[in-house]
Amino acid sequence: MNDRGVANRFGWKRHAPAAAALAAVLLWGASFSAMKTAVTGLDAWAVMWARMTVGSLLLLPFAGRLLRFSGYRRGDWKLLALLALLQPCLYFIFEAHALTLTTSSQAGVISASVPLLVAAGACLTLGERLTAKTLAGLVLALAGVAWLSLAAAPNETAPHPLLGNLLELCAMICAAAYMILLKRLSDRYGAWTLTALQTFAGAIFFLPGAVPFFERGLASISGAEAFSLLYLGAGATLGAFGLYNWGLSRMPAGKGSSFINLVPVSAAAMGWLLLGETLSPTQGLAAVAVLFGVRLSQTGYRSCATGTAASTLDEAS
Repeated sequence: MNDRGVANRFGWKRHAPAAAALAAVLLWGASFSAMKTAVTGLDAWAVMWARMTVGSLLLLPFAGRLLRFSGYRRGDWKLLALLALLQPCLYFIFEAHALTLTTSSQAGVISASVPLLVAAGACLTLGERLTAKTLAGLVLALAGVAWLSLAAAPNETAPHPLLGNLLELCAMICAAAYMILLKRLSDRYGAWTLTALQTFAGAIFFLPGAVPFFERGLASISGAEAFSLLYLGAGATLGAFGLYNWGLSRMPAGKGSSFINLVPVSAAAMGWLLLGETLSPTQGLAAVAVLFGVRLSQTGYRSCATGTAASTLDEAS
């Protein structure tokens, strides 16, 4: 039996998109601790510039082959520019500043709201049905996010958790919009083409961060900070985005976003293991409310049967 036959026998081809999405969210889960470590000692813009530059340098040898937009349609430049603006530019601005004000564990829990935001957006733009359960789950999860934030007490690692959690929620709104837009563009462009576009655009957008980065001096960057920057660039940016873009291009937006449910668990575990962070009992209950709301919304998810809903994104192009 040849390699293709073996792969088909074990269903690897069928399960590959889910496996790619799973690997991506695990990489993202660990990125909260890495980002928290990096922004504790470095300027947030410096961290983002270094992160995107590491990813760009790794992609540079393949740039000529990746940046080919053979499926380009008139007006696509607006959608491609919006994709890069949402993720990584606006997303990382919100998240980097959020993690200077709140803990990585709380930020990870808030990321659980992404599937609900995607479900709501996909209903409006992709024709994916939004059921009563999804709406109920959305309300419950957002209430849990508010509860989590209000129950947070300031400390050395989270001086302003309420504001930090609000900024993290703004980052999640950007992430949800990016996923919906990515689903539309993946019909015409390869996953790694879009990943390369995002990475190079991010390196240019965050270029002002090079000034505080070099003012700090390479010699003064600690081993933990250097490792965090390398991980953020190679693992959490290039690896995670490439895997997730590829996986999401081969499954419904609502189903693909449901893998984000694992990010809070991974983020909280890594925050406890690497940074010694904990959630109070009250915050633990709020986290349960968020996850239960997400779970409730996913049991009510189904694609629109008629498939006739028009895409406002295509109309905009």
